Amino acid sequence: MGRFTDPQDPLFQALNSSIRFDYRLAPYDLEQSRAHARMLARSGIISDEDLEALEHGLDGVRAEIDADTFVVAEDDEDIHMAIERRLTELAGSVGGKLHTARSRNDQVATDVAMFVRAHSLDAKELLQGLMATLVSLAERHLEWRLPGYTHLQRAQPVYLSHHLLAYFWKFRRDLQRFNFCMTATDDLPLGAGALAGVNFDTSRMFVAQELGFGGIAENSLDAVSNRDFVLDYLSAAAACATHLSQLGGEIVLWSTQEFGFCEVADAFSSGSSLMPQKKNPDAAELLRAKAPRVAGHLVTLHGVLHGLPLTYNKDLQEDKEPLFDSVDTVELCLRVATEMLEGIEFNRERMAEAASDEFTAATDVADLLVRRGVPFREAHGIVGGLVRAAVDRGKKLSELSEEELGELAPQLDGQYYELLDEGSWLDSKVSDGGTAMSRVRDQLAQARQVLREARG
Repeated sequence: MGRFTDPQDPLFQALNSSIRFDYRLAPYDLEQSRAHARMLARSGIISDEDLEALEHGLDGVRAEIDADTFVVAEDDEDIHMAIERRLTELAGSVGGKLHTARSRNDQVATDVAMFVRAHSLDAKELLQGLMATLVSLAERHLEWRLPGYTHLQRAQPVYLSHHLLAYFWKFRRDLQRFNFCMTATDDLPLGAGALAGVNFDTSRMFVAQELGFGGIAENSLDAVSNRDFVLDYLSAAAACATHLSQLGGEIVLWSTQEFGFCEVADAFSSGSSLMPQKKNPDAAELLRAKAPRVAGHLVTLHGVLHGLPLTYNKDLQEDKEPLFDSVDTVELCLRVATEMLEGIEFNRERMAEAASDEFTAATDVADLLVRRGVPFREAHGIVGGLVRAAVDRGKKLSELSEEELGELAPQLDGQYYELLDEGSWLDSKVSDGGTAMSRVRDQLAQARQVLREARG
């Protein structure tokens, strides 16, 4: 029929067909088709009677999809053709009028933009839930101390609340990235036709308003070839997954007997098939492992798009599977992270014991010397010598005698011992964004305000 005389090879059909994965675009395609039909009637391209028949038929298709009774025919190449085929079966030949003044090229681009917009909203809501959980945890563990680390070596003590809020700000940046995805999907592709526009005086702004778009894509060539909004979503998703991976990685470390800082609830842990004593933080491990999968999808789409000539090419069909899998992965991981954190238990005594390591006060001792006029680099060397001497002699810094202190650092006096009094150096970090309790309280107030603004 039409241009071709020979049937397609079954192997090519298997390669070419996308309905096994683009079926999930059906709700967006139906919403778009309804708006398009209304525009056609409003523009005088089809009659009001045609519109009524089309809307009634689309309602029938939607009912079948919602009830999971929609039957995909063997020759349905994609969900768009499947819907049109079923619409024509239900409404009669008028179903063929729906495709007037549009192409699958602008139709698919519009469906995908609507999908990205919907799931950007979902990601934002899930992120807000996770951020609220972090704020709640920080409030409940406000003055709990633990070591901060660099290179996985104890560095300086911090409050657990401060540490948890570090993730709040990471996820806030993710929230901003998904906000940008909303902007990236704000121009309606529909109406661009196959690539050059259509031969009818259509009202694209009417369709844009019906579907909640802020405007229209200004160039028809760009409209059908643009997948930047998919790249933007995948980029936001990859960054978010990486942050979740970092959170998961720390929980895995903190759950070990060697750290003993926290325990994941049974509901998010697994046992061993061989060792009865094991309790593995598998949910956290999987958060850690999912990130490269999402980042890989971003790289995949960059590979599909790079060097691709304008306008539509079948290559663009490969935008959907990476997108769909990233959406499913990130949304699941955000839900898991939120629920897992709500049930996590921290070991205050174990963290406090680790945070009391006096060697983590070395920088504070150096700063004490700086206040007495010693250049920081010189002070750094002096305190390094103190640490080396204490280690060699099997002592804490505070166990060095006054005679030893006078020999190693004559610039220091009794204030040195006062500074090393347990915990006194933690609240000395009074700079904006620091871990002093006054600054953590300020930070919590800021975090609550961010959540209020995000939730409108």
